[in-house]
Amino acid sequence: MGQKVWLNGELVDREDAKISVFDHGLLYGDGVFEGIRSYGGRVFRLKEHIRRLFDSANGIRLTVPMTADEVTKAVTDTLQANGLKDAYIRVVVTRGVGTLGLDPNRCRSPNVFIITDKIELYPRELYENGLEIITAATMRNHPNAVNPRIKSLNYLNNILAKIEAIDAGTLEAVMLNHQGFVAECTGDNLFIVRDGLLFTPPIEAGILEGITRDEILAIAREAKIEIREENLTRYDLYVADECFLTGTAAEVVPVVRIDGRQIGDGHPGPVTKRLAEKFHRRTRS
Repeated sequence: MGQKVWLNGELVDREDAKISVFDHGLLYGDGVFEGIRSYGGRVFRLKEHIRRLFDSANGIRLTVPMTADEVTKAVTDTLQANGLKDAYIRVVVTRGVGTLGLDPNRCRSPNVFIITDKIELYPRELYENGLEIITAATMRNHPNAVNPRIKSLNYLNNILAKIEAIDAGTLEAVMLNHQGFVAECTGDNLFIVRDGLLFTPPIEAGILEGITRDEILAIAREAKIEIREENLTRYDLYVADECFLTGTAAEVVPVVRIDGRQIGDGHPGPVTKRLAEKFHRRTRS
C-alpha cells in the first residue's frame, strides 16, 4: 500500500498530493503548520497541537477552513489510512492560490494537507551519549516582527542558523534573541540544570511555546523539581551542570558540549535522564 496524504478533504496517493505553484504558502511562506507525534496509535497532545495551529492561523489572519474537530478526524483518518502507529504528523494550512502580488485577499481559499510518516531527528547514539551544539550568529526573529510563537511556514531564520550548525560540524545551534539572551535552538526548546534547579527561557524571550516543553515542565513539577523560567545568557549555558533539548520530533535529547565547552562531566546528567525516562513512559504507556 502506497503512502496516502490528506489533501483538502481527500486521501490521495503521495504522487498525486500536489498544490499550485501560485499558492502563497510556496510563493511567500504564507501559512502555518504543526508537527505532531503518535505513539502506539495514540496521538500525543493532539488537542494542544490543534489549538496552537488555530492560534498561529489567527496570528496571521488566516481562516482555517475546518473546525478543530474536523482537523482531529482528518489526522486520525490519515494515520489509519497509512497503517501507522508510531509516526510523525505534519498538518499544514496555506493561504491558497493567489496572484503574484502579496495581497492575501486575492487568494481564493486556503489549502490544508496532512502528511504522516516516520521521523528520526537525531541518531540513536546521541540520546545515549549526548549532542554537541554551537551558538549561532543568526539572531532569533524579533517578537515585534513575526512573533516566534506563530508556527509559520517561513522558517528561513531557523534554517540559516541550522546551516551554521552544519558548517561547524554539529546538528543544532542555540539562537539568541534581540537582547542577547538565549531563546531556543533551530527546532527545539532548551533547558539547563544548575544546582538541582531546572531553568528554561521564558515565553517572553521570543520562543515557540513548545508542546513537549510544556510536558517536561509538568513532569518536573510532579517530580518536585524546582523550575525557573528566566532569561539565560551563554555563560549560564557554559556553567550548567546539565543541558537538554525538547521538541515533538526530538523528544528529549541531552547536550554535553556547547561552543566547544564541556557541560558538566561531559555525559547526560541524572536530571536529564530522569525527565527523559518519565517522558518516554508517559508517551508510550
